[in-house]
Amino acid sequence: MAISKSTKGVRAPRTSVSHQVEDHIRQAVYKGLLHPRERIIEDDVARRLRVSRGSVREALLRLERDGLVVTTPRRGTYIRGISPHEFKAIFGMRGKLEGLCVRYMREAMKPEIQPALNEALRKMKSAASSLDDEKFFYADMELHQAVWKASGQPQLFRTLNLVMTPFIFMIARNYSAAQPISARYEDHVRYLDTILNSSPGRVEREVERYFDRLCKQTFPHLLSSLGNPDDELFLHQDISGQYFR
Repeated sequence: MAISKSTKGVRAPRTSVSHQVEDHIRQAVYKGLLHPRERIIEDDVARRLRVSRGSVREALLRLERDGLVVTTPRRGTYIRGISPHEFKAIFGMRGKLEGLCVRYMREAMKPEIQPALNEALRKMKSAASSLDDEKFFYADMELHQAVWKASGQPQLFRTLNLVMTPFIFMIARNYSAAQPISARYEDHVRYLDTILNSSPGRVEREVERYFDRLCKQTFPHLLSSLGNPDDELFLHQDISGQYFR
Protein backbone atom coordinates (compact mmCIF):
# COMPACT_ATOMS: atom_id res chain seq x y z
CA MET A 1 0.00 0.00 0.00
CA ALA A 2 1.35 3.43 -0.92
CA ILE A 3 2.20 5.84 1.89
CA SER A 4 0.43 9.20 1.62
CA LYS A 5 2.37 12.41 2.09
CA SER A 6 0.45 13.13 5.25
CA THR A 7 1.62 9.90 6.92
CA LYS A 8 5.06 9.41 5.38
CA GLY A 9 7.76 9.49 7.98
CA VAL A 10 5.39 9.06 10.93
CA ARG A 11 6.87 6.60 13.44
CA ALA A 12 4.85 3.75 14.90
CA PRO A 13 3.92 4.47 18.51
CA ARG A 14 6.22 2.86 21.06
CA THR A 15 4.86 0.57 23.70
CA SER A 16 4.62 2.49 26.99
CA VAL A 17 6.60 1.39 30.02
CA SER A 18 3.41 0.52 31.91
CA HIS A 19 2.29 -1.75 29.05
CA GLN A 20 5.68 -3.47 29.14
CA VAL A 21 5.24 -4.06 32.88
CA GLU A 22 1.73 -5.38 32.26
CA ASP A 23 3.00 -7.80 29.62
CA HIS A 24 5.84 -8.94 31.90
CA ILE A 25 3.38 -9.82 34.68
CA ARG A 26 1.03 -11.58 32.24
CA GLN A 27 3.87 -13.68 30.85
CA ALA A 28 5.05 -14.53 34.38
CA VAL A 29 1.56 -15.87 35.11
CA TYR A 30 1.40 -17.80 31.82
CA LYS A 31 4.82 -19.35 32.48
CA GLY A 32 3.91 -20.36 36.03
CA LEU A 33 6.40 -17.97 37.65
CA LEU A 34 3.59 -16.13 39.44
CA HIS A 35 0.97 -18.26 41.15
CA PRO A 36 -2.66 -17.77 42.19
CA ARG A 37 -2.88 -15.71 45.42
CA GLU A 38 0.77 -14.60 45.17
CA ARG A 39 1.20 -11.03 46.35
CA ILE A 40 2.49 -8.32 44.00
CA ILE A 41 4.39 -5.54 45.80
CA GLU A 42 4.75 -2.37 43.73
CA ASP A 43 8.20 -1.46 45.12
CA ASP A 44 9.55 -4.94 44.38
CA VAL A 45 8.25 -4.87 40.79
CA ALA A 46 9.60 -1.36 40.17
CA ARG A 47 13.02 -2.30 41.56
CA ARG A 48 13.23 -5.59 39.65
CA LEU A 49 12.17 -4.08 36.32
CA ARG A 50 13.89 -0.69 36.93
CA VAL A 51 10.75 1.34 36.29
CA SER A 52 8.77 3.88 38.28
CA ARG A 53 6.07 2.92 40.78
CA GLY A 54 3.63 4.96 38.68
CA SER A 55 4.21 2.66 35.68
CA VAL A 56 3.69 -0.39 37.88
CA ARG A 57 0.50 1.08 39.32
CA GLU A 58 -0.89 1.78 35.84
CA ALA A 59 -0.12 -1.80 34.77
CA LEU A 60 -1.79 -3.25 37.86
CA LEU A 61 -4.91 -1.15 37.30
CA ARG A 62 -5.31 -2.65 33.81
CA LEU A 63 -4.62 -6.15 35.09
CA GLU A 64 -7.25 -5.65 37.80
CA ARG A 65 -9.72 -4.45 35.17
CA ASP A 66 -9.10 -7.68 33.24
CA GLY A 67 -9.54 -9.79 36.38
CA LEU A 68 -5.98 -11.12 36.58
CA VAL A 69 -5.11 -9.38 39.87
CA VAL A 70 -7.17 -8.27 42.86
CA THR A 71 -6.50 -5.30 45.14
CA THR A 72 -8.02 -5.14 48.63
CA PRO A 73 -7.71 -2.29 51.16
CA ARG A 74 -4.88 -2.73 53.71
CA ARG A 75 -3.87 -6.04 52.14
CA GLY A 76 -2.40 -5.08 48.79
CA THR A 77 -2.50 -6.57 45.30
CA TYR A 78 -2.17 -10.24 44.45
CA ILE A 79 -2.65 -12.62 41.55
CA ARG A 80 -6.26 -13.62 41.51
CA GLY A 81 -6.94 -17.00 43.04
CA ILE A 82 -9.57 -19.35 41.68
CA SER A 83 -12.12 -20.44 44.26
CA PRO A 84 -14.11 -23.67 43.81
CA HIS A 85 -17.18 -21.66 42.76
CA GLU A 86 -15.19 -19.61 40.21
CA PHE A 87 -13.43 -22.73 38.95
CA LYS A 88 -16.74 -24.25 37.85
CA ALA A 89 -17.92 -20.93 36.41
CA ILE A 90 -14.74 -20.59 34.30
CA PHE A 91 -15.20 -24.04 32.80
CA GLY A 92 -18.88 -23.30 32.16
CA MET A 93 -18.07 -20.01 30.39
CA ARG A 94 -15.27 -21.64 28.42
CA GLY A 95 -17.54 -24.45 27.28
CA LYS A 96 -20.26 -22.10 26.07
CA LEU A 97 -17.92 -19.64 24.34
CA GLU A 98 -15.77 -22.30 22.70
CA GLY A 99 -18.90 -24.23 21.77
CA LEU A 100 -20.08 -21.15 19.89
CA CYS A 101 -16.70 -20.90 18.16
CA VAL A 102 -16.90 -24.50 17.02
CA ARG A 103 -20.46 -24.05 15.74
CA TYR A 104 -19.45 -21.04 13.65
CA MET A 105 -16.33 -22.87 12.47
CA ARG A 106 -18.36 -25.86 11.28
CA GLU A 107 -20.96 -23.66 9.58
CA ALA A 108 -18.26 -22.12 7.36
CA MET A 109 -15.55 -24.79 7.38
CA LYS A 110 -12.52 -23.78 5.33
CA PRO A 111 -10.01 -26.27 3.88
CA GLU A 112 -7.05 -24.84 5.81
CA ILE A 113 -8.66 -25.27 9.25
CA GLN A 114 -8.26 -29.03 9.74
CA PRO A 115 -4.53 -29.08 8.78
CA ALA A 116 -3.88 -26.26 11.29
CA LEU A 117 -5.67 -28.18 14.06
CA ASN A 118 -3.85 -31.41 13.17
CA GLU A 119 -0.51 -29.60 13.29
CA ALA A 120 -1.22 -28.27 16.78
CA LEU A 121 -2.21 -31.77 17.88
CA ARG A 122 1.01 -33.16 16.36
CA LYS A 123 3.00 -30.69 18.50
CA MET A 124 1.08 -31.83 21.57
CA LYS A 125 1.90 -35.47 20.78
CA SER A 126 5.58 -34.61 20.39
CA ALA A 127 5.60 -32.72 23.69
CA ALA A 128 3.77 -35.56 25.44
CA SER A 129 6.25 -38.12 24.08
CA SER A 130 9.17 -36.13 25.50
CA LEU A 131 7.27 -35.28 28.73
CA ASP A 132 7.78 -31.58 28.00
CA ASP A 133 5.02 -29.76 29.90
CA GLU A 134 6.14 -26.33 28.69
CA LYS A 135 5.81 -27.19 25.01
CA PHE A 136 2.58 -29.04 25.73
CA PHE A 137 1.00 -25.95 27.34
CA TYR A 138 1.76 -23.78 24.32
CA ALA A 139 0.72 -26.40 21.76
CA ASP A 140 -2.52 -26.80 23.76
CA MET A 141 -3.19 -23.05 23.50
CA GLU A 142 -2.25 -23.07 19.81
CA LEU A 143 -4.92 -25.68 19.13
CA HIS A 144 -7.68 -23.87 21.00
CA GLN A 145 -6.74 -20.45 19.62
CA ALA A 146 -6.90 -21.95 16.12
CA VAL A 147 -10.49 -22.97 16.90
CA TRP A 148 -11.31 -19.47 18.19
CA LYS A 149 -9.88 -17.86 15.04
CA ALA A 150 -11.60 -20.36 12.76
CA SER A 151 -14.97 -19.18 14.09
CA GLY A 152 -14.57 -16.02 12.05
CA GLN A 153 -15.98 -14.06 15.00
CA PRO A 154 -13.44 -11.43 16.15
CA GLN A 155 -15.43 -10.53 19.28
CA LEU A 156 -15.52 -14.15 20.45
CA PHE A 157 -11.79 -14.48 19.81
CA ARG A 158 -10.98 -11.29 21.73
CA THR A 159 -13.16 -12.33 24.67
CA LEU A 160 -11.59 -15.77 24.96
CA ASN A 161 -8.06 -14.52 24.35
CA LEU A 162 -8.14 -11.58 26.76
CA VAL A 163 -10.47 -12.76 29.53
CA MET A 164 -10.10 -16.54 29.53
CA THR A 165 -6.44 -17.11 28.59
CA PRO A 166 -4.93 -16.11 31.98
CA PHE A 167 -7.29 -18.45 33.83
CA ILE A 168 -6.73 -21.24 31.31
CA PHE A 169 -2.98 -21.06 31.94
CA MET A 170 -3.46 -20.88 35.72
CA ILE A 171 -5.66 -23.96 35.70
CA ALA A 172 -3.40 -25.84 33.29
CA ARG A 173 -0.24 -25.19 35.29
CA ASN A 174 -1.56 -25.49 38.82
CA TYR A 175 -4.31 -28.12 38.59
CA SER A 176 -4.58 -29.91 35.22
CA ALA A 177 -0.86 -30.76 35.27
CA ALA A 178 -1.61 -33.15 38.12
CA GLN A 179 -2.92 -35.50 35.42
CA PRO A 180 -0.40 -37.50 33.34
CA ILE A 181 0.62 -35.70 30.17
CA SER A 182 -0.33 -38.75 28.11
CA ALA A 183 -3.89 -38.59 29.46
CA ARG A 184 -4.09 -34.87 28.65
CA TYR A 185 -2.97 -35.61 25.09
CA GLU A 186 -5.59 -38.34 24.66
CA ASP A 187 -8.24 -35.89 25.93
CA HIS A 188 -7.31 -33.54 23.10
CA VAL A 189 -7.40 -36.34 20.52
CA ARG A 190 -10.99 -36.99 21.58
CA TYR A 191 -11.74 -33.26 21.59
CA LEU A 192 -10.50 -32.82 18.02
CA ASP A 193 -12.53 -35.82 16.88
CA THR A 194 -15.59 -34.30 18.59
CA ILE A 195 -15.36 -30.86 16.97
CA LEU A 196 -14.62 -32.23 13.50
CA ASN A 197 -16.96 -35.21 13.34
CA SER A 198 -19.99 -34.49 15.54
CA SER A 199 -23.07 -33.48 13.59
CA PRO A 200 -23.33 -29.69 13.09
CA GLY A 201 -26.58 -29.60 15.04
CA ARG A 202 -25.02 -31.28 18.09
CA VAL A 203 -21.42 -30.08 18.07
CA GLU A 204 -21.96 -26.99 20.23
CA ARG A 205 -23.56 -29.04 23.00
CA GLU A 206 -20.86 -31.73 22.68
CA VAL A 207 -18.16 -29.11 23.30
CA GLU A 208 -19.99 -27.94 26.44
CA ARG A 209 -20.13 -31.56 27.64
CA TYR A 210 -16.42 -31.98 26.97
CA PHE A 211 -15.54 -29.02 29.21
CA ASP A 212 -18.01 -30.19 31.85
CA ARG A 213 -16.22 -33.57 31.98
CA LEU A 214 -12.84 -31.82 32.07
CA CYS A 215 -14.00 -29.69 35.00
CA LYS A 216 -15.06 -32.79 36.93
CA GLN A 217 -11.70 -34.45 36.25
CA THR A 218 -9.69 -31.42 37.37
CA PHE A 219 -11.81 -30.19 40.30
CA PRO A 220 -10.43 -32.69 42.89
CA HIS A 221 -6.91 -31.36 42.26
CA LEU A 222 -8.11 -27.83 43.04
CA LEU A 223 -9.69 -28.96 46.31
CA SER A 224 -6.60 -30.87 47.41
CA SER A 225 -4.41 -27.82 46.73
CA LEU A 226 -6.61 -25.52 48.83
CA GLY A 227 -6.81 -27.51 52.03
CA ASN A 228 -9.96 -25.61 53.07
CA PRO A 229 -12.31 -25.30 50.07
CA ASP A 230 -14.56 -22.66 51.65
CA ASP A 231 -14.84 -19.78 49.14
CA GLU A 232 -14.97 -16.99 51.72
CA LEU A 233 -11.89 -18.19 53.57
CA PHE A 234 -10.06 -18.86 50.32
CA LEU A 235 -10.52 -15.33 49.02
CA HIS A 236 -8.79 -13.90 52.09
CA GLN A 237 -5.73 -16.14 51.92
CA ASP A 238 -2.59 -15.01 50.12
CA ILE A 239 0.93 -16.16 49.38
CA SER A 240 3.88 -13.85 50.06
CA GLY A 241 5.34 -12.60 46.77
CA GLN A 242 8.74 -14.07 45.92
CA TYR A 243 9.09 -13.65 42.14
CA PHE A 244 9.97 -9.94 42.10
CA ARG A 245 12.36 -10.04 45.08
